[in-house]
Amino acid sequence: MIAQEVIYNLKNKVCLVTGGTGLIGRQVVKILCDAGSNVRIISLDHGICVDDRAQHFNGDLTDFNYCKEITVDVDYVFHIAGIKGSVQVTKEKPGSFFVPLIMMNTNILEACRLNGVEKVVYTSSVGAYSSAEVFKEDENLEGEPMDMFPGWAKRMAEKQVEAYSIQYGMKNIAIVRPANIYGPGDNFDPKNAMVIPTLMHRIHSKEDPVVVWGDGSAIRDFAYSVDVAEGIVQALHYGTDGKFVNIGSGEGVTIKELVEALHSFIDFNYEFDTTKPSGFPKRVMDISLAREVIRYNPSTSLVDGLKDTWKWFIENSEEYKNRKNYFTGP
Repeated sequence: MIAQEVIYNLKNKVCLVTGGTGLIGRQVVKILCDAGSNVRIISLDHGICVDDRAQHFNGDLTDFNYCKEITVDVDYVFHIAGIKGSVQVTKEKPGSFFVPLIMMNTNILEACRLNGVEKVVYTSSVGAYSSAEVFKEDENLEGEPMDMFPGWAKRMAEKQVEAYSIQYGMKNIAIVRPANIYGPGDNFDPKNAMVIPTLMHRIHSKEDPVVVWGDGSAIRDFAYSVDVAEGIVQALHYGTDGKFVNIGSGEGVTIKELVEALHSFIDFNYEFDTTKPSGFPKRVMDISLAREVIRYNPSTSLVDGLKDTWKWFIENSEEYKNRKNYFTGP
């Protein structure tokens, strides 16, 4: 639940949401519209309207001149646009992650600086951390990021914010590092989706049984998109002093527990293939700093979040075909 003082501060503000048709962006848009903000969405997706109360624009953030144009006379910018893909796609097509991310982040942050945007929040990623079992803001900062190329791109944007703080004394850009996010509006493209939408797509396609790699013991932090969106809005309001804070569920869930949670309300058969790798044993976010600094308090249970996501997917199973796909073409 977002504090009333945060909602009140959003009323009549001109808010720009990059990636506003995406998984997190559409939830941020709803919060802003409900609060009475004047909302503008920038996205490369086609034919996707997430809220009739917002203005939808199709635009490319890798164009610096365009970024300067769209940030004129804007009060708040929620920079959420990014690229999501499976581990396999990350390894096979790193340029499709790294180059557009670097360009989008650099352009929109610099445009906000030049146009004097009052407040900005930048959405980084858990993939910017070096590998660890528990991620805490003052730890795991050395070494290679887990998601090598996209992780470096996210870190570079964080460094850009730090550079602004040093040179210009800017403290108006908040940074959040979300965990593994799921929810309505997720990427359900079976060729590059993450674990939850992949499982749902395979269930929906009537695979029998659904074969899950590993023994199900790997532990992950799955954060529901609505909770994450609330955290992002609160990060903009309260600020993070130019540093980043973690946004996740703060709880570890095994892959076996995830599959069983899906099975609790969907009828399907499944089995674990123990001859396949399970992945890193444990990856969970410590969200104690976010609770303190931005008053973040995720409240959605895994089963409730999965039910909402499944319902949305059944009603919108083809939407992913209208999403911008960075992994096709030259």
